[in-house]
Amino acid sequence: MRRRDFTIGLLLASTVRIARAQEPAKQHRIAIIAAGPVARIHDPGIRFFQQFFEELRRLGDVEGQNLAVNGHSGGGRPEGCADLAREVVNRNPDLIVASTDAIARAVRAATDSIPIVWIGGDPIQAGFATSLARPGGNITGVTVFAGSEIFGKRLQILKEAVPSASKVTLTRTSKGFEQPLREAGRRLQISVIDTALAEATPSEVQRVFAEIAQDRPDAIIVNSIGDLIPHRRLIIELAEKSRLPAIYPRRDYVEAGGLMAYASDERELGRRMANDVHEILNGTKPGDIPIYQPTKFEFVINLKAAKAIGLTLRPELLAAADEVIE
Repeated sequence: MRRRDFTIGLLLASTVRIARAQEPAKQHRIAIIAAGPVARIHDPGIRFFQQFFEELRRLGDVEGQNLAVNGHSGGGRPEGCADLAREVVNRNPDLIVASTDAIARAVRAATDSIPIVWIGGDPIQAGFATSLARPGGNITGVTVFAGSEIFGKRLQILKEAVPSASKVTLTRTSKGFEQPLREAGRRLQISVIDTALAEATPSEVQRVFAEIAQDRPDAIIVNSIGDLIPHRRLIIELAEKSRLPAIYPRRDYVEAGGLMAYASDERELGRRMANDVHEILNGTKPGDIPIYQPTKFEFVINLKAAKAIGLTLRPELLAAADEVIE
C-alpha cells in the first residue's frame, strides 16, 4: 500500500513538473517609437537596431517568444508626437523605447508610470533627469551628447578637410554648446555662425539653408539632435546643392550621401539600450539605472560626396578615418 502511494506521489510530482515546464513564459510587451519609418526598426542595415535586438536575444529576451515588439513612427512630425504618445500609452506596454528627445518628452507627458528607455541629447538640459548617475522618475537610456568638446573635434576635422575655412555655420535646434564651439573656433581661427531651427520640419530646414546661403560660410556643422534624422536626405541634398562641406552627428547621414561624420558608435549605444530594457523588464526601476554616455566614436568619410562638391581630401585625413565609403 505504501509502495503504491509512493509511486502515485512520484507520478503526480512528475506531472506537475511537466505541466509547469509546458507553461508559456511570460511575454513582455515593448513599444518602440522611431523618428523615421517603422521599417527601420527591423532593418538589418540599421546598425543601432541590429545591435539592440542582437543584445536582447543574447540576454534571453527573444522577439516572438518572451518578447512582443510593436513599432510606431513619429514620422518626422513634432506636432504629432503628443497624439502618438497618448495612443501608445493607452495600449499599456511594459516599456516604451523613445528614439528622440521630442518623442521622449511627449511620452513623459502622457505617463509617469510606464518605464521609458530613450536615446537623445543632453538629458539634464532636456529636463529628463536630475543626474546621469541617478536619473530618477520613469526614464533612463543613452545620450549621444558626449560633452561640448565633441563639437570642437568636429570643427577641427572640418578645418583639416578645408584648411582655408574661416567661417563655419552651426545648425541646431537646442542650446548649450555654442560658447564652447566658439572658443574652439577662436583656437582654429574660425568664426562660428549660429543658425537655429525653430522646429525640426522640412520647411524649417529649407528656411535655414536659405539663410546659410546668404551668410556664405565655408562649411557646416549639423548638430546632434535626433529629430533631424527623418530629414537627413533633405539636409544632405541642400548641403550638396550649396557645395558646402558638412560634418554630421551620425553615421546615417554619411551612408545616405553626406560627406563626413564624427559620431558615437551606434552599435555600442544599441547594446547599452538593450541592457537597460532587459534590466527594467526584470524589475529594476528606470530611475535607478545610470544614463550612459558614449565612450566609442567613429570617423566616417564618403568620397563620392567629396567628389560631388569638388573637394579633395588630404591622404592624412583619409588615413585617420575609421571607414572610407567609396
